[in-house]
Amino acid sequence: MFCRWINSDNSVGTILYIHGLGESGLCFESLVQNEHLCQWSHIALDLEGYGKSLWSVTPKSLEEHADSLARWLQFKSISQVIIVGHSMGGVIGLILSEKYPELVQGFINVEGNISIEDCTFSSQAVSYSLEDFQRYGFDTIRNSIYSDGLEDPALRSYYASLCLCQQETYYLNSKELVELSRGAQLAKRLSTLEIPLIYLLGNPRGTAELSRSMLTASDVEWRAIEDAGHWPFIDRPKTFVNEMLCFLSQLPK
Repeated sequence: MFCRWINSDNSVGTILYIHGLGESGLCFESLVQNEHLCQWSHIALDLEGYGKSLWSVTPKSLEEHADSLARWLQFKSISQVIIVGHSMGGVIGLILSEKYPELVQGFINVEGNISIEDCTFSSQAVSYSLEDFQRYGFDTIRNSIYSDGLEDPALRSYYASLCLCQQETYYLNSKELVELSRGAQLAKRLSTLEIPLIYLLGNPRGTAELSRSMLTASDVEWRAIEDAGHWPFIDRPKTFVNEMLCFLSQLPK
């Protein structure tokens, strides 16, 4: 997997960034380079089939992505990471935390899927058959994102990453996200994690109201980044970093 890795001198911890559907670790560039987070080491990988990582002969499932991340961390002898998982990365971060709790110290879930109402691009993808998605569906979605990105910096960055991703992986992961979100168990699963956790969302253009109510019902702490959408760390970077620092300051030393 392609990796953006910044080691901090006298690091107080390691932050592992997990990107979303069709994205790449490039979307976290402003966080990785942020001077207020310089005490931490930063790892932003491109999942297999996304970004600059190799495409898989057999597309990787969400659980397989989590397993690949765990193997990578184990190979590098890294543990007790703080996960920052965005969108699909929030779901993968959940799976990683469930299966490999010894590797995770804390979890910042950013706009991760909770309910079916959070499935924007994934729902569009699975409205096609795989064959039609490969023939014209993916291009249709990508072209729409390009048009919307003319006025939205986050979508401009997303479009750039989409140009590198494997269509089969995008489609498989979209199906999984829709199925998991429709199952309405993701908030409950978050609530069972025995690690420090916070869910950060963009308001008013981010996580659906239904999902917010499900988080509240499951006693999952969540906070809103105001005047932001699905990429709050791009829309409001200073506010987002302040929320990160608040969470990080509460972790056990």
